Amino acid sequence: MTPARGDHEARRTEVSEAVWRVLSTRGFEGLTLRAVAAEMGASTGLLTHYFPSKKALVAHALDVLDRRSLARPRRLAPADGGPPPPEGLARLRAALLDVLPLDGPGRAGNRIWVGSWDVALADPELAGAHAARYARARGLLTECVEAARRLGELPAGPPAAEVAAAAQAFVLGLVVQALFAPAEFPARRQTELLDAYLARLAADGGGGAADAGRAADPGGSPA
Repeated sequence: MTPARGDHEARRTEVSEAVWRVLSTRGFEGLTLRAVAAEMGASTGLLTHYFPSKKALVAHALDVLDRRSLARPRRLAPADGGPPPPEGLARLRAALLDVLPLDGPGRAGNRIWVGSWDVALADPELAGAHAARYARARGLLTECVEAARRLGELPAGPPAAEVAAAAQAFVLGLVVQALFAPAEFPARRQTELLDAYLARLAADGGGGAADAGRAADPGGSPA
């Protein structure tokens, strides 16, 4: 049942769900006030109460995408009442695997993320918000690298933040390849490439910058 107009939070949740459905089927290119209103069976006038402009709608869509990404099941997530998940290299591996399009939901989510890049880059404010999201992810990866070094799983080397940045670059490059060439980069190969990257990282502690570049562009041409 459609919530009463006065129920602001319920209505905003309904709007967010409609935004997600439009993103899932049409991507950011098809995200318009008219499309979201049609998905809700409402008028565009109702939506302008929440989003006075297309930019406001896109900003909300990016926030919905971010929240859904954070809320999805994670590898090594602690079970209720269970022991805490492993730290160090195992957690770093799990965090990087979570980024990759290894299954249907992962591919769908990554397609939307990649589609959001062009939209965000077109506006400095949206670009800044996106940059903050990726910086937050690098912060979590940095903590994993620091823990792995404390545990003796990774050797000393460049600053942990640099290692984390290279690891993030590696998986984002792999995401793009897997989306464009899924037959060449099925889940098994993505996992094997990541494990090989982490093995080299554990051997030299150098941050894998060269590997990150090869993941983004295996042919060696400018990105």
